[in-house]
Amino acid sequence: MALTPATDLGPATALVCRECGSTRDLGPFYACEECFGPLEISYDFQGVTRAAIEAGPRNIWRYRGLLPVPSNVADTPNTEPGLTRLVRADNLAESLGLQSLWVKDDSGNPTHSFKDRVVAVALAAARELGFKVLACPSTGNLANAVAAAAARAGIRSAVFVPSDLESQKIITTAVYGGTFVTVDGNYDDVNRLASEIAGEQDDWAFVNVNVRPYYAEGSKTLGYEIAEQLGWRLPDQIVVPVASGSQLTKIDKAFQELIKLGLVEDKPYRVFGAQAAGCDPVSAAFKAGHDVVRPVKPDTIAKSLAIGNPADGPYVLDVARRTNGAVEDVTDTEVVEGIRLLARTEGIFGETAGGVTVATLRKLIDAGTLDPSAETVIINSGDGLKTLDAVAPVVAPSANIAPSLEAFRAAGLA
Repeated sequence: MALTPATDLGPATALVCRECGSTRDLGPFYACEECFGPLEISYDFQGVTRAAIEAGPRNIWRYRGLLPVPSNVADTPNTEPGLTRLVRADNLAESLGLQSLWVKDDSGNPTHSFKDRVVAVALAAARELGFKVLACPSTGNLANAVAAAAARAGIRSAVFVPSDLESQKIITTAVYGGTFVTVDGNYDDVNRLASEIAGEQDDWAFVNVNVRPYYAEGSKTLGYEIAEQLGWRLPDQIVVPVASGSQLTKIDKAFQELIKLGLVEDKPYRVFGAQAAGCDPVSAAFKAGHDVVRPVKPDTIAKSLAIGNPADGPYVLDVARRTNGAVEDVTDTEVVEGIRLLARTEGIFGETAGGVTVATLRKLIDAGTLDPSAETVIINSGDGLKTLDAVAPVVAPSANIAPSLEAFRAAGLA
């Protein structure tokens, strides 16, 4: 796909290698020609102010001046994700012994996960680059988001997922009517297949493969929103679930951009990563003091985080160490407890990734790693209705009674 003079990718100026720093022109590229390192977007930001952002639409396009998207992106058919609620979680804070806690609840996005953000940015860039099909390998939430975004945009989708995915995510992808393929293997197998297909299908934009540098930038909007919703300031510490690791690294990138642009005060903040023990390559590397993340075979109920070879794993380590944070992991039992704790204290039903984050928060507090007196934000990245199997064995009605007042009284429910 060749760029034309009419191609509009907003403030994006080039692709830069995250390893060797070499640059190349914008285009559908994701690996450095010099060292094969991953590429990301560089920018020349112009005229970005608090006032300009606040005057924008009530979705991620209020930050279009900070993203690799065309200037008219808000006028094209898209799912309009973002600006999800930031919930002051006083009940959860009290139960954990924290002074100030917020939950960034991304279950309120159009397909009920943060993936709507990254897909919206990927779709906008892919159309500018001339792609005709929106595609992805996925652990579930991305499948939902790609299928929905393509349907809304009136283009074809092609989605590939592990065949053992939660049934809720299978159904909520298939309903959009695109090409939907289940693959016998884990996510890393599906991802390898997608990379091979991307090499053959020139007009297919695999959002997390050949347009990954653009796609990943969508996660920055979580960081922008948190800062804006806190009154244009950064939290003292944040706990983020880690799958590929891109969400965590891009939230940090967003914070750094806001600081450099003078939109928030420059202050120290700490970033913590959360993984499931059944898929903990980044946590294991952090604890061992390693810079290299060794791939693992996932075995966890937190399937949305089940990426055994995380692309951004080394960069998660960099962020956690630079900010004096940490990367921790929790068992599946703790994940379920985390889901239930968030639900009963704040009325937020998070999916398994949210359970990982809450359980990790608790573990970090108990270990004395996270400061209970500091203002803390945690990310709930998806809706618990997508992972019902995780909690079905441990929740049930309080009672089953006959339709009579006598039965109600006998059950001791008053």
